[in-house]
Amino acid sequence: GERGGGGGGAGKTGDLDLLRDGWFSEVNDEMWPGQAMSVRVTRTLSEVRSKYQDVRVYETQAMGNMLVLDGVIQCTERDEFAYHEMMVHVPMLAHARPERVLVVGGGDGGSLREVARHECVREIVLCELDEAVIEASKAHLPQLAAGFADERVTVVVEDAAEYVKRKRSHFDVVVVDASDPIGPANVLFERPFYTALHDALRPGGLMSAQGECMWLHAELIADIAASCRALGFRHVHYAWFSIPTYPSGTIGMLVCQKRHGDAGVDVDADRHAPTTPLRDAPATWPLQYYTRAIHAAAFVLPAFLERRLAAGATDA
Repeated sequence: GERGGGGGGAGKTGDLDLLRDGWFSEVNDEMWPGQAMSVRVTRTLSEVRSKYQDVRVYETQAMGNMLVLDGVIQCTERDEFAYHEMMVHVPMLAHARPERVLVVGGGDGGSLREVARHECVREIVLCELDEAVIEASKAHLPQLAAGFADERVTVVVEDAAEYVKRKRSHFDVVVVDASDPIGPANVLFERPFYTALHDALRPGGLMSAQGECMWLHAELIADIAASCRALGFRHVHYAWFSIPTYPSGTIGMLVCQKRHGDAGVDVDADRHAPTTPLRDAPATWPLQYYTRAIHAAAFVLPAFLERRLAAGATDA
């Protein structure tokens, strides 16, 4: 699971001591000015300056091991299941039979682990820009990196914005497990990328995209939702869920579905919105957050966000 990245700005975090008196504080004046999440660190497990960003793994007192990119928390062992289960199982279980799945970003392997639970899937591609993230996870986040062990997984180390341009009508589900729209992931929040994603999906295909925090980024959420509607996605919905180590304790995702039929023409299957699942998660899956009820509940939005989304894009 990835969000954040670019937090310190390129090069800056390498010069900063991110720890003060044993506490890591996620200070970021661009993405969440005036507030910060703090976690007590018991030791530093790894620090790497990759080609793209500062990659660190800390052992923490309360949250297990924690991955930090450019000073921004990506995931912790304690709460990562909430993000990965929702990002993956909402679009996957709203699809009748997903066979080909793409995970964009997600170099920690958490999204892969959840996709691999689905037996109907035949091909799983992970497109991650930074190999250092994959290596850090394999070394220090085994419960997430377990996702790489599945034989259906192919890892592509490349800029996803370039990779998806080569795929036309190929994937049933795309999970955009991306970091925030600053730093190396910025391109993943821009319209050409969403256009390429729409084209890379098969008819009826679904996309979930990391959608930031409604308490902080309602304007950005409204803009991306408006862009996805303009691109011709049949369904565009926002869902949110609780996760303690993300800013304000919540994160959201945009869930978009491509038409089954030709552009502008509905077929029966298009009437089903991804806000309710078509399939159930088997009781044997050891899930800790996702349920059929929470799938639907996640799309119920507070009044302020509902109003903001109804108003459309900022510049509309």
